[in-house]
Amino acid sequence: MSKKMVSDIDVKGKKVLMRVDFNVPIENGTITDDRRIVQAMPTIKSILDRGGRLILMSHLGRPKGGPEPKYSLKPVIAKLSSLVGKSVKFAEDCIGPATEKMAAELKDGEVLLLENLRFHKEEEKNEANFARQLAKLGDVYVNDAFGTAHREHASTFGAAQALAGKPRGIGFLIEKELKFLGEAVNKPAHPFVAILGGAKVSDKIKVIEQLLGKCDVLLIGGAMAYTFFLAQGKQVGKSLVERDKVDLAKELLAKAAGKIRLPLDTVISDKMADDAKTSVVEGNIPENMEGFDIGPRTRAAYAAEIAKAWTILWNGPMGVFEHEPFVAGTKAIAQAVADATAHGAVTVIGGGDSAAAIEQFGLASKVSHVSTGGGASLEYLEKGHFTTLDILD
Repeated sequence: MSKKMVSDIDVKGKKVLMRVDFNVPIENGTITDDRRIVQAMPTIKSILDRGGRLILMSHLGRPKGGPEPKYSLKPVIAKLSSLVGKSVKFAEDCIGPATEKMAAELKDGEVLLLENLRFHKEEEKNEANFARQLAKLGDVYVNDAFGTAHREHASTFGAAQALAGKPRGIGFLIEKELKFLGEAVNKPAHPFVAILGGAKVSDKIKVIEQLLGKCDVLLIGGAMAYTFFLAQGKQVGKSLVERDKVDLAKELLAKAAGKIRLPLDTVISDKMADDAKTSVVEGNIPENMEGFDIGPRTRAAYAAEIAKAWTILWNGPMGVFEHEPFVAGTKAIAQAVADATAHGAVTVIGGGDSAAAIEQFGLASKVSHVSTGGGASLEYLEKGHFTTLDILD
């Protein structure tokens, strides 16, 4: 997806309207994880260093169609000011005369952060008038919010459309995301091993179908494995399954031509809790028990497949890693992926819970790329493009 880069746009003296993803966790007014802000800094600094007048817009959380103090972006100001090395201005709204005045008064190298876009319900509806009001703020449009690039919202789609004829492009973070995800799927070095986990087969049907045509091995973990077990006629006890997707799972197994690997053993318990008592079974899961993680045989077998690979794509945990009794499977896969990276493999973590897990285990810096968007990375793997970026120059 060849797009105009922010570095190719003359930004000096121009108001650059930039969509970022500052949807960061905030507790008691303090940011607890600033990675999304840090990852936007290369693009931010490029614009400021070249004399651009930067207007940043983002959403935060899921406010119910109006302003909610707990979802204000105001706490981001201190962290952002620290990272850019200068005071960042804050607009109490993302549209309107007061905001337009603040944008118009920016000087070269200054930054203005707008209040939460989702304080207006029109944002998610991609309402045309709201999009035009956003577009009025800028002379240049830049999208560097990969985490929302799969959503046709006013800030990602309508405003970019409204600025047609003005310079429009992508930032360095989106460029990096597209490079790693695109090359992993379209130009993989073989063997190419894909690892899919998480709860639902239904969330990943199209990704599975896409990957089966490209990967050499597809390792399945998480609760989605139990739907495949049902398709094989196995008993799954009280495990989370999608009974309406069993026939589909059968079709996928038939299509897979032996590429799909399912767990050889399962960590089971009668409850999902930090004090759960666990055991390991191979084959059927007893009717009063539930599967929560892949077992030791599976960990070893999957690690062996990962060790052979030159390209690895991982999306979705192997179990309920948030609870200590069920962390071993996801941790083993994370370590295997990190080890493969050390031996020269290209390794891409597809955002979401997988990204949270690899960060939790202290291995994020030991892999090639950790995506900033779980849903966005899945959709890119399915479709290979985003309409929000298709409309850019």
